[in-house]
Amino acid sequence: MKRLGNLYAQIIDYENLWNAYLNARKNKRFRGDVLEFTHNVEENLIQIQNELIHKTYKVGKYREFYVYDPKKRLIMALPFKDRVVQWAIYRIIEPILDKQFIYDSYACRKGKGIQKAADRLQYWLRKLDRSAEKPYYLKLDISKYFYRIDHDILMQILERKIKDRDVLWLLETIIRSEDTKFGIPLGDHGFEQERIDGIGIPIGNLTSQLFANLYLNELDQYAKHQLHLHYYIRYMDDIVILSEDKKELRDVLEELNIFLQSELRLQLNNKTAIRPISTGIEFVGYRIWPTHRKLKKKTAKKMKRRLRYLKRAYARGEVSADEVRSTLMSYLGYMKHADCHRLRQKVLKNFVLKRGV
Repeated sequence: MKRLGNLYAQIIDYENLWNAYLNARKNKRFRGDVLEFTHNVEENLIQIQNELIHKTYKVGKYREFYVYDPKKRLIMALPFKDRVVQWAIYRIIEPILDKQFIYDSYACRKGKGIQKAADRLQYWLRKLDRSAEKPYYLKLDISKYFYRIDHDILMQILERKIKDRDVLWLLETIIRSEDTKFGIPLGDHGFEQERIDGIGIPIGNLTSQLFANLYLNELDQYAKHQLHLHYYIRYMDDIVILSEDKKELRDVLEELNIFLQSELRLQLNNKTAIRPISTGIEFVGYRIWPTHRKLKKKTAKKMKRRLRYLKRAYARGEVSADEVRSTLMSYLGYMKHADCHRLRQKVLKNFVLKRGV
């Protein structure tokens, strides 16, 4: 493919920085760091522009915290200034790189997303269920994906796509930032991080979504153009492959495992499996069969836990009715795409908001 040049001027253009600021502050306008930046927004954007022009920009200090979704994960949040820089990069780079992704890659892409991914997989399942005697699926589970992305390999991939040396300098500044040396979680639950230089990208960064998608695009291209897999679908590091032949899937697993280890330095874990599609496939929060789909048990439990928390937080006056309504409508929309009428009715029946309870 043609390598991309003349991008840096677009990234540091003031109008792009202004729009990046608007993107970064969306739904966060009244947070302290956003208000502080906004108070002198023009001066702050000019300062960012000058730092990028003179290449004095350095990534700010990450704020680290854990979320349980559904297991414990380390999230690393940047100061607002750095989020503006990331949006400035994303607005220019993402639309160009997106054109190189395969059709059936669905994470963090306009016009794609969870529901499109679930619909596509179920469409394939219906086709195979009608045409094959006993079709199977291969589910690839990559161990600690974000924590194992290799900086050197990621930079090599970016250098094959982009020839603008200034852009590569900025991307490398973000990727190799000192604070991103957090590496691989220790143990199965990731309660501590083994700090390893040159390994891992922070969950929570806007650019991390793009880098993670680009990293596994190497596997996508190999699967589609070298192995010629038709029924191959990916949502970030969640990958499913369908076939009428169980042996074919065993061979595919071996080939993809070799590619992951040798080319991307990634490992599959013991959740990787080959099973009949009649057992249902866990994918993007659903369990999907040819005839129907349900919410995964973990997804349903997470939803109930979150809604119970919001009821208590609303009663204490910690969240507004609009915040609660937004979350509830999001969950109801998610359930609308699954066969879970009774669960939906139960949620609505039990969800009554009261202050001071």
